[in-house]
Amino acid sequence: MFIRKYGAIDIGSNGVRLLISNIIEFDENQTEFKKSALIRVPIRLGEDVFNTGKISEKNIQRMSDAMNSFRLIMRVYGVEKFKACATSAMREAKNSKSAVKRIFENSQIKIEVIDGQKEAEIISYTELHTLLKSNRSYLYVDVGGGSTEFTFFSKGKKINARSFPLGTVRILDGKVDQNTWSEAEDWIKENSSSLKNLSLIGSGGNINKLYKMSGKLPGKYLDIKYLENYYNFLSNMTYEERISKLDLNPDRADVIVPAAKIYLNALQWCQATKIYVPKFGLSDGIIRGLYANKLS
Repeated sequence: MFIRKYGAIDIGSNGVRLLISNIIEFDENQTEFKKSALIRVPIRLGEDVFNTGKISEKNIQRMSDAMNSFRLIMRVYGVEKFKACATSAMREAKNSKSAVKRIFENSQIKIEVIDGQKEAEIISYTELHTLLKSNRSYLYVDVGGGSTEFTFFSKGKKINARSFPLGTVRILDGKVDQNTWSEAEDWIKENSSSLKNLSLIGSGGNINKLYKMSGKLPGKYLDIKYLENYYNFLSNMTYEERISKLDLNPDRADVIVPAAKIYLNALQWCQATKIYVPKFGLSDGIIRGLYANKLS
């Protein structure tokens, strides 16, 4: 048996995460990937970019501090390989290139800004394939702060994918118009019209939290009725009540409502009734992509 340690940094519009995984290689058995540490810092880059078009000086410094901290943590853990990827907010920022350069100069962490298609590709490196039954179709929905990636699978294979600027922070900031919602709805309806036995697979911190709050055991699913009821329940609470009564973190208590709306709409648009919630996402895909030499 041999154990490797890899790291993945996911720089989203609502938060920044460091995942450290143990990769356990066996002589005969299949290699296992086990999370060793997950650290999240609430740097909401989307609030800068979706309102001003740029990353603020304050958040460039906060990002530099976070990357320095992550570098030291990875050193302590003995991480031998890592990759940092930034998504929607960073790729839309007018000063993205200069911000990435400055963060690298301050922390020696090189950030790759990826588009929605690359983001979906990296997520496909996860164990997503283990969930795809050959006699069913799926719509994979990954909701972030700045965008949502939709990917259709049928008979175990990807058939279409698209990224829309439907993100939780973007919605909260009033930066999503009705045309964007309608465009996403039309695309999902068009691509799901010929698919039978369709279910959703949800990814992202908000759907993971909604699943945890449901009290369901791992491997089960959320049905559309539950999500409808819980969305209405959350919508009727104030931000302060979600923090005090539901014990939600301040940076989760606001975005969880628009996130639930996106998942609920996706269910309705493709006429699905179930959403499965495996706990993996971009950072897990980065780890597996590095290990398989699909990323560098």
